[in-house]
Amino acid sequence: MWLKPEEILLKNAFKLWVTEKDNEYFVLQRRRGYGEGGGGLTGLLVGTLDTVLDSTSKVAPYRILHHTPDSQVYWSIACGVTREEIVQHWDWLQQNIMRTLSVFDSSEDITSFVQGKIRGLIAEEGKSSLVLEEDPEKFREAHLRFEKWFELPTEEKLVTYYSCSYWRGKVPCQGWLYLSTNFLCFYSYLLGSEVKLVISWDEIWRLEKTSNVILTESIHVLAHGEDHYFSMLLHLNETFVIMEQLADYSIKRLFDKEAFQREPALSDPLQITKRGLEAHAKSEQFRTFFRLPKEENLLEVHESFLWVPFSHFNTLGKICLSENYLCFASQDGSQCHVIIPMREVVNVEKPDSGSRALTVCVRGKRALRFSEVRDFQRLANTLRSRCGISASPQHSASSESLINHFEDNPEDVTLMVGQKDSSKAVSTEALMTVFHPQDVENLDPKMLKEKMKEQSWNIHFSEYGRGTSMFFTRKTRDLIVRGVPEALRGELWMLFSGAVNDMATHPGYYTELVEQSLGTSTLATDEIERDLHRSLPEHPAFQSDTGISALRRVLTAYAYRNPKIGYCQAMNILTSVLLLYAKEEEAFWLLVAVCERMLPDYFNRRIIGALVDQAVFEDLIREHLPQLVEHMTDLSFFSSVSLSWFLTLFISVLPIESAVNVVDCFFYDGIKAILQLGLAVLDYNMEALISCHDDAEAVTILNKFFDSVTNKDSPLPPTVQQASVGNNDKASHFNVDISELIREAYEKYGNIRSEEVESSRKRNKLHVIQTLEDTTKQNVIRVVSQEVKFSASQLDELYNLFKRQHFLSCYWTMKSPALLHHDPSLAYLEQYQLGFQQFSVLFSLLEPWAFCTSKSTLSLWIFRLIDENQDGLVNFKEFCCALDTLYSGSFTNKLKFLFKLHLPPEDWFQCSALNSDIVTQYFVYFSFLCVKLTGRGKVDLQAYLKQWQNEILKKEETIKDLPRINQTQFIQFSKTLYNIFHGNPEEESLYRAVAHVTSLLLRMEEVGRRLQEPSKASTTPETFDTSGSHNSQDAAPDLSELEWSFSFEQVLASLLNEPALVSFFERPVDVHAKLGQAKVAQLKTP
Repeated sequence: MWLKPEEILLKNAFKLWVTEKDNEYFVLQRRRGYGEGGGGLTGLLVGTLDTVLDSTSKVAPYRILHHTPDSQVYWSIACGVTREEIVQHWDWLQQNIMRTLSVFDSSEDITSFVQGKIRGLIAEEGKSSLVLEEDPEKFREAHLRFEKWFELPTEEKLVTYYSCSYWRGKVPCQGWLYLSTNFLCFYSYLLGSEVKLVISWDEIWRLEKTSNVILTESIHVLAHGEDHYFSMLLHLNETFVIMEQLADYSIKRLFDKEAFQREPALSDPLQITKRGLEAHAKSEQFRTFFRLPKEENLLEVHESFLWVPFSHFNTLGKICLSENYLCFASQDGSQCHVIIPMREVVNVEKPDSGSRALTVCVRGKRALRFSEVRDFQRLANTLRSRCGISASPQHSASSESLINHFEDNPEDVTLMVGQKDSSKAVSTEALMTVFHPQDVENLDPKMLKEKMKEQSWNIHFSEYGRGTSMFFTRKTRDLIVRGVPEALRGELWMLFSGAVNDMATHPGYYTELVEQSLGTSTLATDEIERDLHRSLPEHPAFQSDTGISALRRVLTAYAYRNPKIGYCQAMNILTSVLLLYAKEEEAFWLLVAVCERMLPDYFNRRIIGALVDQAVFEDLIREHLPQLVEHMTDLSFFSSVSLSWFLTLFISVLPIESAVNVVDCFFYDGIKAILQLGLAVLDYNMEALISCHDDAEAVTILNKFFDSVTNKDSPLPPTVQQASVGNNDKASHFNVDISELIREAYEKYGNIRSEEVESSRKRNKLHVIQTLEDTTKQNVIRVVSQEVKFSASQLDELYNLFKRQHFLSCYWTMKSPALLHHDPSLAYLEQYQLGFQQFSVLFSLLEPWAFCTSKSTLSLWIFRLIDENQDGLVNFKEFCCALDTLYSGSFTNKLKFLFKLHLPPEDWFQCSALNSDIVTQYFVYFSFLCVKLTGRGKVDLQAYLKQWQNEILKKEETIKDLPRINQTQFIQFSKTLYNIFHGNPEEESLYRAVAHVTSLLLRMEEVGRRLQEPSKASTTPETFDTSGSHNSQDAAPDLSELEWSFSFEQVLASLLNEPALVSFFERPVDVHAKLGQAKVAQLKTP
């Protein structure tokens, strides 16, 4: 059958496949172990594996691959169970495809044509053999097996399942892979051997496709330091994508809530489905490729031909439709693509129903003709409907005068919006226009070259269009690489970044933000004020109040719009450059595009996005600069050096006139342009870096190189060019032109695909976040280890249990107090905390004794006791100190802990007598209240300092400091001891010992009460005489309480007289066994 074209790894595949037929563009292969000959020992091994494995996982014995002579990439396009079937496909290719391929000029066009043709064949076959992707009955049966085998809570939702092999060492176990919202599970039972594996997505460090000697492709999962390999998947790529999406979903939901809150489609973990994940991933790719607002979702895709007027050729591609945009991309994505906002469409016509074509007319008297659209009638109706709905009042006026206006002033198509109700305080001119106006009479060589660039762009606009519906082609990129004219920079930045669409759909939004944020005082505004005069300080624009005020307004407005990010260092440098070439409102929307779309997670508390791209950069260095890797095995140096490259887009290290050329490329190609340039910089300095002896010398080499970069075509005056250069002493022996450096970067590394970068980002994000989490864990363990007797390994296991319990409250809801309270910016100890419900469950798994029926009440008392700041949450240190006392404390300390449990404040003691459900509800409410009060706004540093000071000055508590326990509390204390002994082999002797202690204490108190009676009688009249009736009423209860109170010394002395009790409390606890049991039972606990 025909297969959707997929790139395959052939590193080791030739050992498993034999080529039977081949030509210039196609290869027919047979798997060893099938057909004639059998293939010897290798064929016997392969055939045996394929035979014993589940039928749904078998590899088809025949396949056809597509390739081109000048490419090492192979694409699988067909497979067959029998030789007759595959030969039939081969003959069809020979008769229908081979002769057509000779007309193409490039290999890319050939591959694009073949892929398009195969997809068309699959679509045609699908019409006659359409079946449901998942059989509901089979899925229900799989879900029942999933619940039975893994015993997870019933709330856990199964997303999908696959048949596969799991490799334990060198032996494969055939079984079933189950992918649920929070867990990756595998189950196998063969020949009496059961294999069960459960890994939560938030524990995975690495997820990737790999190949090894035995298997051509498999999925590698790294978790808890262990490697897991899954292979023999019928749809390996589909499986990997779903796994990648679930892991990314878990990371965003549990660790990176700032990014997750921007994705309402995935807000409910109980509603996650395979189809929903796939739709979300496609929409995300769609938005990223076309630079569309985050609200857009991919609704429809239609294969079609688009008439390209500048090439006089119909190009094959796909129409992608969202709520407010009609987009088209050619087959390979690089030839051309176009974005048509619905607000720009004035008409949709169907010239000829027989040709299955439609024409979309846009403003500026332009039309785009799509042909061979299978469902063209429905598409035309959809477009008309959406254009009518989404057209704004200013666009609905389709008068001839308006069209003529855009024809005469095409740049207004891009920049017409956003001026509504603009405040006089907002600058309406780019700062470069104000502080460096172009002299039209200046005919020096640089200005002449600048005019030639403008002319080249004007010619490009006349052929490819101008504004939001311009064609993006290879020629566009070539012009970008050569450099954008100063006069067009702001307009093109807006267009390429997609900020023009944000601005068009939010008229007046920026002015409102400026007015609302005016005069506000927050931590972000304080940081902004501090950094205002550090932003391009030598540039004339930022030596005046005009530039500084504009910079302040843009940064403050963005901090007000997005308080989760607020303000981050490096935003001021980037924004200052944006203000030079774009109007103030445009600069704001450019900043929005950079922070929220083009550089996701860069400008937050942990700069996760920048760390991820550094890891991507390291991978590219290993792939493209092997000589450098051989010399510098530790690539972390390049991560530290390149951080400023990514955060400021090279603006902080390059002269301003050179840096803007880099920003040009960034807005067109995204982070790919920065990665390419970084590789080119290292490649240019390869020999010097290889010969250096230490990191300091390497840093000096790179700094000298950046200082030597010039822009020979820049029309800026020398004073402005020197403004942003960190070191004015230029290297005299050589200069590097930025245009040549960028051109070299595109020539050498332009084959890096954006899809590969995004895939690498997802892969490395797991590792980056887990590394940050591991750093947090190590810091917490280092602090706690000084307070307890647990070993480092035991603390490590305890931390994992504690963190898992925190996440268990988050797995099936988005509103748990623990999840809402989690804030990576807090102190290490406060990042993960447990509310009462989570604490009660975890403590029940780790408690050294059985607390039996009073478990809920006693857990409440323990929680109250160790919650030192009374915020309704317990951190890891508080939890460990309590557990350490119960596990490893002396007899006196354990008894003191139990004694203090029964000395709560009056309101706490009354609460403990309530029904456990009421107690739980109280704590849930209290936890939410704490989150609401403390989880937002500034971190109270003074409170942290005060708490730290109190901990330092806190003296050791002695037994004499403990208050006396009254009769009611003592009775409850005795009940607690009875419950602790329940189920113990020596239960009877322990009960007798407690009875002896109780009777002894009561007799002692009876004697003491009788001895005190004469003194009470003599002092009572005096009290009435001197204090009055009011004081006597207050004193009476105290006397009554003193009659039946016990000191801790009395209780301790009495218990020490009972060897059975002392032996019980001093008996060591098997910590390792307790931790192991808790780890197994934690997921099963409701």
